[in-house]
Amino acid sequence: MPEIDFADLFDRKRPDIRRTGTGEMVADVLRQRISDGDLPPGTQLAEEALAESLQVSRNSLREAFRLLSHERLITHELHRGVFVRILTRLDVLEVYTARIFIEVAAVANCTAEQAGLREAMAAVERAELAAARDDWTQVATENLAFHQALVDTVGSRRISEASRQLLAEVRLAFHSMADARAFLEPYISRNRRIAQTLLDGRADLASELMRGYLSDSREQLYGALGLD
Repeated sequence: MPEIDFADLFDRKRPDIRRTGTGEMVADVLRQRISDGDLPPGTQLAEEALAESLQVSRNSLREAFRLLSHERLITHELHRGVFVRILTRLDVLEVYTARIFIEVAAVANCTAEQAGLREAMAAVERAELAAARDDWTQVATENLAFHQALVDTVGSRRISEASRQLLAEVRLAFHSMADARAFLEPYISRNRRIAQTLLDGRADLASELMRGYLSDSREQLYGALGLD
């Protein structure tokens, strides 16, 4: 894993944090950098260098680490430090077990009139455009937006938040892939089929399509991450 020059990174993408910044604000900045792939899985988050680059106190940074650790985006390794999390096979299994439980139920109860369903289809269309210009980072973003939009149709803030945390872990996996296109491309058409099936009023069929989709995705993710 190449060493990250934090000073250069945060000079190029300067966050709006002052020395009085809170742990939550620092966590927001680091969370976004992790999501963008600027801090890929395996990156060591050196406390002194980060605190200096972000111009925040060590206490604020440690509070941010605590929050991100709770979200399973970083991990503390004894005598080594803090690192952006690299997913294990068990991590993938647990994330997908939870996703299947939440997303299959969300789709099964989604009606064709749901506003969130329109947003899910819009995410599919944006993914198709991104694929056409070979932007697989954007395809990954729209893929996750598709799934989040379907979960949001449930209308529960708590369920939506749980889904966002699960999908943030999936995003970590995308940044670990050698060939994101090979993994993501087949799911664009599957996303469209699920959304269209819901618009046709066939939530029962769409929920079964989602169950198979997530099971296939889990197994393929093992291979893409070398976790077979």
